Formats: sequence, C-alpha cells, structure tokens
Amino acid sequence: MNSKYSQKAGAIGIFDSGYGGLTILHSIRKLLPQYDYLYLGDNARAPYGSRSFDVVYQFTRQAVLKLFEMGCQLVILGCNTASAKALRTLQQSDLPTIDPRRRVLGVIRPTAEIIGNITTSRHVGLLATEGTVRSQSYTMEIEKLWSDIQVTGMACPLWVPIIENNEADSLGADYFVEKRINALLAADPEIDTLILGCTHYPILMPKIRAHTPDYITIIAQGDYVARSLADYLQRHQEMNELCTRGGTTRYLTTENPEKFKESARIFLKEDINVERIKLE
Repeated sequence: MNSKYSQKAGAIGIFDSGYGGLTILHSIRKLLPQYDYLYLGDNARAPYGSRSFDVVYQFTRQAVLKLFEMGCQLVILGCNTASAKALRTLQQSDLPTIDPRRRVLGVIRPTAEIIGNITTSRHVGLLATEGTVRSQSYTMEIEKLWSDIQVTGMACPLWVPIIENNEADSLGADYFVEKRINALLAADPEIDTLILGCTHYPILMPKIRAHTPDYITIIAQGDYVARSLADYLQRHQEMNELCTRGGTTRYLTTENPEKFKESARIFLKEDINVERIKLE
C-alpha cells in the first residue's frame, strides 16, 4: 500500500475530462447533499472522446491519483470515455498496489443495471462519443446483465463542442441532433429506449426529446448514477464512514479557472469558485 495517501476521511471525488461530469455531480448533490465533493475537470486536455485507450487511461490515472492525494477515498469517473477506457485497468491493476481500500466507480454500470427494466422491445440505442461507442463498453456491460438486449450505438462527434460553445439552444444544434437520432433509428427501427452515453448530452435534452418519437424512453445517467452511489454507500458502511459530510463542493480544473467558471454556468446554473491544478 502506498503510504503517501492519507487514511483519513475525505470528500467524494468526481472526475471528468471536461464539464459533462457536472451533470453527474448535480444529480449526486441533489440526492446526497450532506457529503463533501471534490470535482476535477481535465479541461486542458479535453475532449477524451477520440483519444486512444492508453492515453485515456494515463490521463485518468493521473487525475485519480491527484484526487487520492487530496484525500478522496472514493472517486466517481463522471465521464463515459474514462469509464469505458480506463476504469477496469484502474480497478484491477492500480488499486491493489496503490491502496486496496480505495474505490473508483464509473457511470456505465449503473445505467446497464436498470436498462432491462425499462426496454420492452429489448432494442436499445446509445448516443455517445466516438470513443465510448467504439469501446463497446455499454454493449458488454448490458450483455452481462441482460443477454437478450441488442444495443446499437451512434457516435455524435459534434454534440460536445456545440454544448461547450453555448450553442445548445441554436438552430444548428437542432440540425445535428435530428441527423444523429434519425441515423440511429434507421439503423434499428425497433429501438424503444435511448441511452445518453455522454454526460454532456442532458444539456441537449429539450432538442433530443423534440426529435425523438414519444414512445421512446430517454435515459440520462445522472439520476441513476446518484441512486447507485447512494445504494453503494448504504451497502459499504466502511467506505461511507470515509466520506466527510460538510455539504461542500470544491472545483478544480487543469485549464483557466475563469473559463471553467463561465462554462460551468451552462451546467450548474450557478456561480462557483475554481482552482487551477496540474496533472502529471
């Protein structure tokens, strides 16, 4: 076990390559407001969506180790790409040597766990980044739990830039949202449930809903991740006791703090204080 990491209770860490994890943080804070949170966005190196498995793993590992250094005993990867490309290696290869008592959890498993209770046609659509779609992580996780469900993925490479450039309400956003949803439903017309497999995408929910047939259920991850975390802490009291409760949230970024504050308003609808850090 690495002695440089404190065994004292600390905040729950939430990591994302950029801003999308703020939608996960928002849902978690709404359900579990009593805990302390430490949010880290690697905005200087975002987006992760098109990067290789190895690069995403290295970047995510650096972020997780930074959050461990800052006292987090539990870290949530509030990023689908990091969950798809780095989580398994972190859990299986890194944690046993770093500190086997610490935990890193992702956002894909909670969605996979509930999807079989929602779809009736057993045909599920996935809208996500190129990296998440190509990783087949959703397909594999869902298949473990619901072997009768067919998953069809569609990469939406322009959706994140649209959101981060504050164009989510524009007519241009309508065009790109409708185009990808139509392509997905053409690939599998039997889809009755749609997973938003990127934490940015709930910002586009009004347009996604407008261009999706009413009979299709749309799954945004935040609430399911929050409920899964609450359940996890209930079942693992030893970890629950290592999570401090002061109702506070700190925000860290590898980019310009003012830029982060400005963009965070799109996701949180509030003003926040942000600190800049380096990852290495």
